[in-house]
Amino acid sequence: MELRQYFSLSRISLAAVGWLYALLAVFAAVQAILLGENPVENGIYTHYNNYVIFKYSFFHLLEGKDLYVFHPNDHFDLYKYSPTFALLFGVFAPFPDVIGLSLWNLANAMAIYWGIRRADFLSEGAQKSVLLFAVIEMLTSLQNSQSNALIAGLFIWAFIWLEKRQYAWATLAILLTGFIKIFGVALFAICIFYPQKWKIILYSLFWGIVLLLLPLPFTGWEYLLSLYKSWWELLKNDHSISYGLSVMGWLASWFHWEPPKNTVVLAGLAILLLPLLRIRAYKELPFRLAFFASLLCWVVIFNHKAESPTFIIPVAGLAMWYFRQEKAPLVITALMVAVFVLTSLSPTDLFPRSLRDEVVIPYVLKAAPCIFLWIALQWEMRFRISDFRFRIGDS
Repeated sequence: MELRQYFSLSRISLAAVGWLYALLAVFAAVQAILLGENPVENGIYTHYNNYVIFKYSFFHLLEGKDLYVFHPNDHFDLYKYSPTFALLFGVFAPFPDVIGLSLWNLANAMAIYWGIRRADFLSEGAQKSVLLFAVIEMLTSLQNSQSNALIAGLFIWAFIWLEKRQYAWATLAILLTGFIKIFGVALFAICIFYPQKWKIILYSLFWGIVLLLLPLPFTGWEYLLSLYKSWWELLKNDHSISYGLSVMGWLASWFHWEPPKNTVVLAGLAILLLPLLRIRAYKELPFRLAFFASLLCWVVIFNHKAESPTFIIPVAGLAMWYFRQEKAPLVITALMVAVFVLTSLSPTDLFPRSLRDEVVIPYVLKAAPCIFLWIALQWEMRFRISDFRFRIGDS
């Protein structure tokens, strides 16, 4: 039985998968609330601290405070997103935490679900396979009340809208990711595949100005400018000695090699862009989808701050690429199995704790399958894309 058949169970409808995503979103919120207090080094906080950071960023914005300094009376860790995201989080912040967190989780989960459902280049069976393959990774992100599932969903929507030549919506989705996590703007690289680039540029400029100035009525010029300066200083100085779940961490763990981070990132960027030399392949959906999956891997595995909940981003992209294929090479299937077991299952209680603590974590095995698949994607795009066969019917 092929891997896709395990994730395309005929008795489970896509509507049922949607309800599963929604129920898991609410479950993760209620679970975090019921866990109660979370003692950490600097005090006692909650088990959904990321949501609390986002929530208080909205109130701090209205109160005229610097968003990018510690606010230990409200939460631990720093707010690292844009002033615009802080303002937009006002959609969730005024509610009691159990409601606001549930709505936040639902926004994350449904962004992925409806994105995949609107991907008409995937058959219904492929859509179901993608959603079920990614569900554990999505839950990991939700249990940490992070924004990564939302970013993955916005990436998916951007790709769909670009394919439909709906550039206004596509550029808005890309820029929204950038105003959440700055690496989101990397998705502009896929715009090279599409015609009428002047429209993409104009819409990008329009949405960039709108999002940049969106908080202005609530802040005034002076305060907003100070926020952007403070945000820039934070990002500029955000150089952790940790390598995270990244290529840098993998090189250090497996080979005891620690080259400069910027060198590794630039080398990864060069390898990422190398397939774009095949200009004639731009017209082929398999090539565009493979590059999209490669890019979603790159923004995480070459991020020295990458942590477990960020992997919903590459897993979603890889699943879209893999389950769109009629028949994948055996080595690719084996690597996708490794993604499911090591990337998705290893942080859960379904995985033996001793094996996780003694092998998976020290050897960066959560990231390793995504790294190997990213390398395989470069090979596929460079040498085998003309051999790809893709399903056009249901599975």
